[in-house]
Amino acid sequence: MAPAPPAETDVNPYELLGISQEATEAEIRSAYRARSLKVHPDRNRKDPDAARKFHELTNASNLLLDPLRRLALDAQLRLASAKKARFAAYDTKRKNLVTELEEREREFKKARLEKEKEKFAKESENERVKEAGRRLREEKERELEERDRVKATRKVEQEDVDVDAPPPLGPYDTTIRVKFPLAKYPTLNTPSALAAYFQRFGAIDEDAIVLSVKARKSTKKHRPGIPDQNTSEGPSNVKMLVNALVTFTQIGAAFGAVSSSPKLREQDMKVTWAGGSEPPVLQWLRDRGKLGGTTSGSGPQAPVFDDATEAERETTKASHPSNLADSSKFSTFPSTFPSTLPPPPPPPAATSTSSAMDYESLTLLRMREAERARLEREILEAEAKEEGS
Repeated sequence: MAPAPPAETDVNPYELLGISQEATEAEIRSAYRARSLKVHPDRNRKDPDAARKFHELTNASNLLLDPLRRLALDAQLRLASAKKARFAAYDTKRKNLVTELEEREREFKKARLEKEKEKFAKESENERVKEAGRRLREEKERELEERDRVKATRKVEQEDVDVDAPPPLGPYDTTIRVKFPLAKYPTLNTPSALAAYFQRFGAIDEDAIVLSVKARKSTKKHRPGIPDQNTSEGPSNVKMLVNALVTFTQIGAAFGAVSSSPKLREQDMKVTWAGGSEPPVLQWLRDRGKLGGTTSGSGPQAPVFDDATEAERETTKASHPSNLADSSKFSTFPSTFPSTLPPPPPPPAATSTSSAMDYESLTLLRMREAERARLEREILEAEAKEEGS
């Protein structure tokens, strides 16, 4: 960096007295006397700087009249003049370099300030985004808490409302599973025969009955010459078993059939719930005193029907069909419990052809066929598991 130009002294005594550096003592005293008379305070009362000017003239005169001090002043003035001459000798290129360097320093400072401002702005923006995110998160949490609170309140209200509502019926709550040897009941080998046999308990959906007859090897050893009671083909170690699913139109009829299972078991017929357990609605009715009988083993005791009265019921059915429905109703089960099966579709009009069946009837028929096929598969799987065990 180039040196700065030499700074001039605050007050140059030679210039103040108006003389040159080669002036003699007599010239110095004469110049002082002439100048001091002009700036003397007594003659310039209206000039506030008169005293200062007079004092400066006195100091300059004293300095120049002292030889040692004058020599030091002359050396200082010569040095300043030499420095000024040297600085003036710098060429234009060096001056441009100095100017460019100073400009770069100013740009660097300016860029640094702008960078600091940008950094501060980014930090402020980040803080603002963080604050906005925190507020959004708090609002979302409050909304979730409010939603959970509303759900809990609605759930409690719903529980209070539905505390006395009956549980919904399952798909197998009106269906029973029946197992018996075909040799004991040789006539019960068709769905219609099974429907007629269990009609004493209540109305049956005959189209939904699933029947399976399968041969099963007996675990008992057969003695030669003694006929086998479980088969109709004489002595053999194979017996025919019937496994069927019977669907009633009302759960009360199915409950009556299962409640009569102890009596039917004595006649080699096993009747259980198709779902494997008692429907929850029965316990709901029992807890409210709407279902008679006491709980023991397979369920509450109910009136049973044996084969001795079957002929009388068939006769009654033929002569008084309306009385049969009243007598076969399970007395302790609520008579107002809704049916679980849809009413049968109305018969087609006489003018319509067989291909003009309405869409609802076709859908119902297909659903029943699919349900029948699924139940048949379940029966076959259950029999396969029993044989494997």
